[in-house]
Amino acid sequence: MRPILGITMGDPAGIGPEITLKALAHSEIYDRCRPLVVGDMNILEAAVKAVGVVPEFHVVKEPREGIYAPGVVDVLDMHIADAKTLPIGEVSVVGGEAAFRYVEKVIALAMAGKVHATVTNALNKEAMNLAGHCYAGHTEIYARLTGTQKYTMMLVHQNLRVVHVSTHVSLREACERVKKERILEVIRIADRACLDMGIQRPRIGVAGLNPHCGENGLFGREELDEIMPAVAEAKAAGILVEGPIPPDSIFSKARGGMYDIVVAMYHDQGHIPLKLVGFVYNQKEGKWDAVEGVNITLGLPIIRTSVDHGTAYDQAGKGTASECSLMNAIDYAIRFARGSKKNCVEEENAEACCKN
Repeated sequence: MRPILGITMGDPAGIGPEITLKALAHSEIYDRCRPLVVGDMNILEAAVKAVGVVPEFHVVKEPREGIYAPGVVDVLDMHIADAKTLPIGEVSVVGGEAAFRYVEKVIALAMAGKVHATVTNALNKEAMNLAGHCYAGHTEIYARLTGTQKYTMMLVHQNLRVVHVSTHVSLREACERVKKERILEVIRIADRACLDMGIQRPRIGVAGLNPHCGENGLFGREELDEIMPAVAEAKAAGILVEGPIPPDSIFSKARGGMYDIVVAMYHDQGHIPLKLVGFVYNQKEGKWDAVEGVNITLGLPIIRTSVDHGTAYDQAGKGTASECSLMNAIDYAIRFARGSKKNCVEEENAEACCKN
């Protein structure tokens, strides 16, 4: 059974439309899934000129109407943004409105059991907020629209996996959110995610917050008062976890195979090491040789994976952006969909869906 993936186009003024067409030009994707693009048909048609990929477009009103064959891009047309007036490569209210509506729609499709999983291209937080949708990012939108209270962001690149205690808040607030209850919650979510990915005995490393993990309170007490008690309780529950471990060494250890996943205390602590290995800039040629990594929201009642990069307005309309991160996000969505007993498509037998 090939799962149906609802793929949002992202901010129509960014690279999302282009890399979507590039990714779906890889015919092997159709051997493993049925991709449905949620966005604006006319924006995709305009993107054809930039990327040189000329597929057959097929507009649908419901996922079950898709053709899902190589050379065909099935589109659920939202009729929001207009390629004739949209400022490409710029923050705009219409771009923010469109990007939000695409996400809102794909979440509704997944919650209704009409798609097996969702994959998101990048949106611009400033544009979305200008349009009146006051969210810090995709993760918060998904949590709100699915009614999820306990969730976290996981970033993946090859064998490096990172989950976060906090994400889109100020550094000052991030430090204040380092609390035992939240750390323990994220450890448990990380353990469950690794098991779902087929890791039979997940090894979890928990990063400290302060330099040298606080040096027994000399540089801060968060390790003593919050992180260590959370790790101790997780160990008592049978989870294979260690920490706190100095943030300047834990990611190298995980990259080397010591840990299957790392619990980071805040956004940049987790994002910087993953993007260091996944993003490769070629100064000589003035371009990115690689922009890889997958963002997965854990704890939701539906599956959501995403590219781990932004809208890249500076590359929009040039056709040069790499589709690698999107293809990786699609790959992870397929993996989770095949292993999940949730969200079987309405017109298919649920038992058969979950076994394939």
